Amino acid sequence: MKSVEVVAAIIIKNGDIFAAQRGSGKHKDKWEFPGGKVEPGEKIEAALSRELREELNIQVEPKKLLTTVNYSYPDFHLIMHCFLCRVVAGEINLLEHEDGKWLKERELDSLDWLPPDIEAVNKLKEFLKTQENSCSFY
Repeated sequence: MKSVEVVAAIIIKNGDIFAAQRGSGKHKDKWEFPGGKVEPGEKIEAALSRELREELNIQVEPKKLLTTVNYSYPDFHLIMHCFLCRVVAGEINLLEHEDGKWLKERELDSLDWLPPDIEAVNKLKEFLKTQENSCSFY
């Protein structure tokens, strides 16, 4: 089975978490943390920066690798590196997504997430429980 390596940005700003809705493809209308494929020979942090420029027209600072999700779709295996990030330049501009939302921690379960992103959401909730001030440290 083919493996695909991707990166995803869990963007936190003023205690809110950004989610993006897919605008096309097999999983149209599902929600995800934005990101994309790692190119051959590319470092994952560089891929994250490139993908966020291409998809949202922003520059992010990866603060922490939260988790790496391994998920098998029927036709390929996904390896998704999920980073906690903050925006350091630009304003989010949806260039590839249908919609975007800033969510409070308690609202994370309100969206129809892609299956690998559900695992990332659960890891994020676990991580935030260990933080004294929840998402506010970003």
